Amino acid sequence: MIASLLADAVVVLHFAFILFVVAGGILVLRWPRLMWLHLPAVGWGALIEFLGWICPLTPLENRLRSMGGEVGYPGGFIETYLTPIIYPEGLTRGHQFIIGIGVVSVNVLIYEILLRRRLRRRRSRI
Repeated sequence: MIASLLADAVVVLHFAFILFVVAGGILVLRWPRLMWLHLPAVGWGALIEFLGWICPLTPLENRLRSMGGEVGYPGGFIETYLTPIIYPEGLTRGHQFIIGIGVVSVNVLIYEILLRRRLRRRRSRI
């Protein structure tokens, strides 16, 4: 029972991490110091997608499910939880690459906004 609850907690943590990677730049616009957490998270998320790695949280969840008497799942978190929503017919390496480009692109745009704001503030102080 405890292991199953922990596995569910890992799923929530995993999903929160993905949201932070994709949209955390919006939080950085409000709280710029979050950049030091967000940039490494984006880097990790992009590497996972570009290189087709499986995030370490996936085997952890599977292990906890196994300990709780449940069956784990093959593949990664995205294929198992997000693919049915985003890509009903399955996640391919091409899709993963597109996701990686999307993650990087969205965050480059957000950080560009942040940089422009800082430059504007510096100019106004001069």
